[in-house]
Amino acid sequence: MADGDGLSEAATAAASPAPAPGLSPPPGWRERLRAGLAGTGASLWFVAGLGLLYALRVPLRLCENLAAGTSSLISGLIFIFEWWYFHKHGTSFIEQVSVSHLRPLMGGTESSISEPGSPSSNRESETSRQNLSECKVWRNPLNLFRGAEYRRYTWVTGKEPLTYYDMNLSAQDHQTFFTCDTDFLRPSDTVMQKAWRERNPPARIKAAYQALELNNDCATAYVLLAEEEATTIVDAERLFKQALKAGETIYRRSQQCQHQSPQHEAQLRRDTNVLVYIKRRLAMCARKLGRIREAVKIMRDLMKEFPPLTMLNIHENLLESLLELQAYADVQAVLAKYDDISLPKSAAICYTAALLKTRTVSDKFSPETASRRGLNTAEINAVEAIHRAVEFNPHVPKYLLEMKSLILPPEHILKRGDSEAIAYAFFHLQHWKRIEGALNLLQCTWEGTFRMIPYPLEKGHLFYPYPSCTETADRELLPTFHHVSVYPKKELPFFIHFTAGLCSSTAMIALLTHQFPEIMGVFAKAVSMISRTCVEYL
Repeated sequence: MADGDGLSEAATAAASPAPAPGLSPPPGWRERLRAGLAGTGASLWFVAGLGLLYALRVPLRLCENLAAGTSSLISGLIFIFEWWYFHKHGTSFIEQVSVSHLRPLMGGTESSISEPGSPSSNRESETSRQNLSECKVWRNPLNLFRGAEYRRYTWVTGKEPLTYYDMNLSAQDHQTFFTCDTDFLRPSDTVMQKAWRERNPPARIKAAYQALELNNDCATAYVLLAEEEATTIVDAERLFKQALKAGETIYRRSQQCQHQSPQHEAQLRRDTNVLVYIKRRLAMCARKLGRIREAVKIMRDLMKEFPPLTMLNIHENLLESLLELQAYADVQAVLAKYDDISLPKSAAICYTAALLKTRTVSDKFSPETASRRGLNTAEINAVEAIHRAVEFNPHVPKYLLEMKSLILPPEHILKRGDSEAIAYAFFHLQHWKRIEGALNLLQCTWEGTFRMIPYPLEKGHLFYPYPSCTETADRELLPTFHHVSVYPKKELPFFIHFTAGLCSSTAMIALLTHQFPEIMGVFAKAVSMISRTCVEYL
């Protein structure tokens, strides 16, 4: 694959002035107008109700009967507020106040307060820790190259694919991985420490060249040039190979001195991070240039040589490369190791597991046949795997089914958020398309997941409740021209609307009957006569 093809995977498959084939265009003005009107529907009904009351204030003699009907008025207002609160939050306001505030006052604190170290206290602390970890921003294991992919996208479209928040997180990562307390001992490392803190890209590149002038074996300087100055994947790979040569020399030197002092141990950790980063990016270069088996070998060697660095999620790079090779048995072996209950989950883990189970039944799956004869065991397993994946990240199916247009993935993702869904679908959409019927099975079954999840989201089905912080974080990570996907809101049941309408109409009829008994009596007789005539006619 030529160096231009390294960009084709990034720039042409993402959002651009001319959307890529098969991807849905952004919503037009009609869709935006319809969404705006739907959002203001409740407000319009409220304003219309106030206008109707104002128009009927004289014939209904509201002012005269206000004192007499104060209790009824208050009851009606409480009913309207309760209906609005349930519609917005999915729970009863009166029930929530009773449980949260009145119950402790009435002596219900003994059962609700748990001793430290008790099972209920441990479960609550575990849930809080899980919620905090799920709202944590993670480094995207498949992040693109700034110079060879992100910057070329900007040249073509004139849009900035990375936000300031995302790039600031990357700068913090670089300072954490590529610097240590002993940088002042080497002038080149001192220059690079300042370079990683620099916000201006040309200034960072200039500092990298200054570091190379001081020390031609400065590995981190080659890393910065490969990431930001190289305009093609081939150029980036060439610079990373130079960084690898320098990084291995420094790493061997640090290994020999690691036991001399704590500073030398910190230096070894830094040099280890640099070496692992270089090898991983070289594997990604090989993957983008079509040398997939070479990329797989580098990743496997990395995982064997540095097993403690599982937090870098190198296995997700390996999964994507193995899927490209269609080595599904090897993919299953990787999942058997990392799809464990004690390890953090990700969209790549959950949806790849669903893809493997879908692969066994998707070519023969038909909704009509399944509804007629029912699902067999393999189909049930595939559907359950899809439901599990959708519960973990409900935003992915819209990108896989091309209901939303893709953009370039950010450098950081939020697990279970829209940013993770974009990062997954950007690289894995081709693998779903390659398996016949996989997207068809996904389309037929993914929405059924939400029928199994309690509403409101007080608890999950297979995972912890969907965190409420994802939308805010995704808006910081994703560019402004992208419409952020949010958790699908569940519609109110029909009986809620029916009960509200029935109570409102009954109250209105009772009020009119009380104010105008003669007219309402004539009206009731007329309605009864008309209904009797219709029955006799039928």
